[in-house]
Amino acid sequence: MQGRLFALSLMFAAGMGSAALAQAPQGTPPPVWPAPQPQAPPATIWPDPPKPPAQRAAPPARTPPPAQAQQPRAPSSAPPAAGAAPRARKPAERARTVACAGPFARAANHAQLETAFGAKNVVFTQVDGPGNTKLNASVIFPDDPKRRLEVLWHDEAARARPSAIVITGASQWQAPGGLRLGMTLVEIERRNGKAFQLSGFAGDYGGSVTDWDAGKLDQLPGDCRMGMRFVADGKAAREAVSRVAAEETFSSAAPEIRAVRPRVYEIIIGYGE
Repeated sequence: MQGRLFALSLMFAAGMGSAALAQAPQGTPPPVWPAPQPQAPPATIWPDPPKPPAQRAAPPARTPPPAQAQQPRAPSSAPPAAGAAPRARKPAERARTVACAGPFARAANHAQLETAFGAKNVVFTQVDGPGNTKLNASVIFPDDPKRRLEVLWHDEAARARPSAIVITGASQWQAPGGLRLGMTLVEIERRNGKAFQLSGFAGDYGGSVTDWDAGKLDQLPGDCRMGMRFVADGKAAREAVSRVAAEETFSSAAPEIRAVRPRVYEIIIGYGE
């Protein structure tokens, strides 16, 4: 408890067909005519010509398949593919932002959190503190790491008057101004408008901002204050990390601090007594 409170104190400082065969019998004797007629009746001559055309007509009937084979290409074009993509995507949930007003105002209480987020989504329980300690807090969406938010109170008995609103772990809540976990030290320095002071990366609350040096993040609308804790990049050289693992204060612009490429690990918004 004291470790967390110590961090808070630092905060408050800072997609077809044809018929032409009749001429042939005129030059032949009359007795011969009966014989040729039974031998070659028209019925035996005509069936043969129609057959070839029927066979020749078959190939053209087979020609459409190539054209049909091109039809599937249209469904594989961009429009259908583009239409399928949105089905796989889920609409992104609007980012939740802590404001120093409403359920997070200076005089807010646990009941107001239940009204704002639903009673089943707010639980008064214990949360991890420094080391192996536990702290009492009202936790919003306690079973959803991305929507989880911890609220500690000045008056624990009445669960009233926020002392600290903590964004930590995998939480996607944002602090006033859109500040969020994972931002780089350089981004935070830019938002502040200048360099600031932070403690060395030693102990449970090492890397905490101790003074915004009167920058833009020093005082927020609603009369609340913001604290922030950084951690060194996991790929930073061990030697570089060891140089800032000290119980002393560093400027965010110090070469030793920039060398470990710190990122925001925890954000605390709260009020003094």
